[in-house]
Parts: sequence; structure tokens; C-alpha cells
Amino acid sequence: MPARTMESLTAIDTLIDARWIVPVEPERTILPRHSLAIREGKIVALLPTEEAHLRFRPHQHLQLKNHLLIPGLINLHTHAAMTLLRGLADDLPLMDWLHNHIWPAEGRFMSPEFVHDGTLLACAEMLRSGITCFNDMYFYPEAAANAALQAKIRAALGIVTVEFPTPYASDAGDYLNKGLAARDAFRDEALISFTLAPHAPYTVSDQTFAKILTYAEQLDLPIHLHLHETHDEMEESLKQFQVRPLERLHRLGLLGPNLIAVHMVQLNKEEIRLLAEHGCHVAHCPSSNLKLASGIGPVVEKLEHDVNVGLGTDGAASNNRLDILAEMRLAALLAKGQSRKAFALPAFETLKLATLNAARALRLDHLVGSLEPGKAADIVALDFSGPEMEPCYDPVSHLVYAAGREQVSHVWVNGELLLNERRLTTLDERDLHAKATLWQERIRNAA
Repeated sequence: MPARTMESLTAIDTLIDARWIVPVEPERTILPRHSLAIREGKIVALLPTEEAHLRFRPHQHLQLKNHLLIPGLINLHTHAAMTLLRGLADDLPLMDWLHNHIWPAEGRFMSPEFVHDGTLLACAEMLRSGITCFNDMYFYPEAAANAALQAKIRAALGIVTVEFPTPYASDAGDYLNKGLAARDAFRDEALISFTLAPHAPYTVSDQTFAKILTYAEQLDLPIHLHLHETHDEMEESLKQFQVRPLERLHRLGLLGPNLIAVHMVQLNKEEIRLLAEHGCHVAHCPSSNLKLASGIGPVVEKLEHDVNVGLGTDGAASNNRLDILAEMRLAALLAKGQSRKAFALPAFETLKLATLNAARALRLDHLVGSLEPGKAADIVALDFSGPEMEPCYDPVSHLVYAAGREQVSHVWVNGELLLNERRLTTLDERDLHAKATLWQERIRNAA
């Protein structure tokens, strides 16, 4: 190309050519043989590849001829540090699992080092699964923030609150004070945001919920909590408060657009209407709910009432994978089986649960959740070559029903390439293995 022509092209950081781009917005859009241009961490254009080559002069040019580009996946609920407890106590009901296994292990080993190393391991797994943002609920948020920043992944960190003491804090007030101090310490980090995270109605008092509501209104923070997960939770709430948990929170004034209610398995029609009326969000975690025998959340009914639903993995101790692609497929299949409607939760809508819907719940939809000019370049490429992915009549159908995390080849956050041909660029896998092995030996010897 003549020098004068080269000089006339617009300089950008990265140009990605793809077989297909699915931007999520506009809805049901598939862009074949298109390219995506990135400059200074932002998306500047999506356009036909031939036109892109005539318009841009990229510093880095990736030609992904067999690939699908989608927005970065968002994990709307997890406990990242609990990756170090993966497989520790399987095949148990929730309360037995919590009281007799998980909480005792956390009481013995929980520390800033535990949280940092566990979160770092989780970040590696999530990036390799196409997750570019996660909504976390765990202790020592400073340690989790440092791990996320090391990995360069986007994280919403919970200010966890319970009434009982742990190695992290002594009482509800102490949890809130320490969590708010962490928020202040990381307030200038573009990749880090915070939520208020009361653990659940059965571990948080009315008085503490009132404080949390005040902080949420004053600081404009989402509230992220477990809710309506098991039948036992319903029974205990009726005994103690004479109402089911959602009604209790309604009377306390917590229902609203800032509420991210996790699980929401045990629901009746009136409660679904209540969620919709108040603009609440739901984090649907189908694998964890099945594994702990909690049940199947009525996702179709929630969506029919315009409740915003996103997807979460829960922690690796109860899933045991941090894999939103797997959750997408399972959520779609369960919705069809539960409703007896083959058209329930179609592939495009399932992708939206894993991207834009989750971004809306976290109030990050102005920044992520779709591939649009002006938004952050949080992007995933999936390689659709190989016999298990052929033929491909519909790339979105393939994404939901055929693809797995082994197809994730490249991941960008804020325009930075964090996974390149399945290899992490910010994390050392040998170091992660060494950390995981060390913690395994400590925990196994104690057990």
C-alpha cells in the first residue's frame, strides 16, 4: 500500500477480524465477516472487514477467520476465593454442607492470603471460560481486589455482612466498616466496583438490614444477597418472622432496582409479581441449585413478568465450575423442560442473560454487556473450527448448545488481551498450580 494511503488511515490499537460478531445490542443481530476496532480500551467501530481494512491502521491485527466474537461474559454471583475449597464436601444438602463443612473450614483457614490466592485461581479459570467480569461475595475484599487487579479482570466486590464473628470481623457493624473502608481504598480503580452483600435473611437481622438500606441509598450501591434458595429457608422464616423472606425484605423496604437476589428458587406467582413491580434483579445459578438439591428456579415466569435475570455460577465449592457457558446451556435446557415449551429461553435470550442483563443488574450496562462503539472493549472470541462445531447454521445456537469453554481462544478486558490462544497473559499457570497445591495440603492435613 502506498505510504500516502497508509498515512490517511486512522490509527487504532487493535483490529479483530472475525467470521461472526454478535454484539447483543441491537437484539438478534449477527454480523458475518465483520471486524471490531479498539482504541484506548474502547470499541470505536464494528464494520465489514473489507471496509475496516480500508479505514484503519492497527498496531495489532488479529485475523480470526473461524471465530465468533461476543461481549465478555459476566458471572453475576460467585464466591471466588472458595475455589480453594472445590470438591471439599460434595453431595450434601445446603445446611449440612455449610454448617458442618464449609464454615468450619473457612473459620480455620480464612485469611487475606487465602482470599488472594483463591481469587487469583478463580480469575484464571473465569478468564479461560470467557468471563470478563464477576460479582463476588466474600470476606477480605481488599485481597480479592488485589487479585482481580493482578489478573486485570473486572470485579464487583461485595461488602459481606453477617451477624456472627469470623476471622475477618467480629459483628455486623465491623463487617460494614471494614467493607466500606475497602471501597474507599479502591474507589479510583476503573476495574473495581462494590456492592453491599448481606449474606442471607437467615444470617442478617432486621436492624442490620436497615443499616444496609441506608448505606445503599446514601452511596447508591447495589444490594447482593442469597434469597429464597431452599424449602428449609422458607420454613424457618415462617417460624421466626411469620412471613416468607421476600415479604420480610419488602416490609423492610429493601425491594427495588438496586436489589440483586441470588437463586430465587422457591417462588410463588405473587412473589414473582412483587419482584417485577419493584424492578429487582435475579442471579440464576442453575448448576449450584441442582447440585445442592435446592430446586429449579422458575426463570421462564420471571422473564415473562419482565424481571431482569442474569446468570451466576455460585462458588466452585458448590458448582464445581466457574463456567458461564455451561450455565447458559443448562439454563436454556431447564427452562424448556420445566415449561414444556421448546421455544422457552431461546439462544439469543440466553446469551443476553450472560451479558447485558447481568451488566444491568450491576449498573455497568453503560460500560459492558454489549459490543457497541463507546463501550469498554471487554470481548471474547470462540474458535468454531473443529468437527464438534461443524456444520454451523447459526452461531448463537452453537454458542449456547454446542460450544464449551474449550472453544474460548481470546479474551480482552478494556482492550487488553488477557487470554491469547488459550494462554493467560497476566497470570502464571505454574505459580497458580503451586499455590493451589500448597492450600490443598494445608486443608487436607487439617481435615
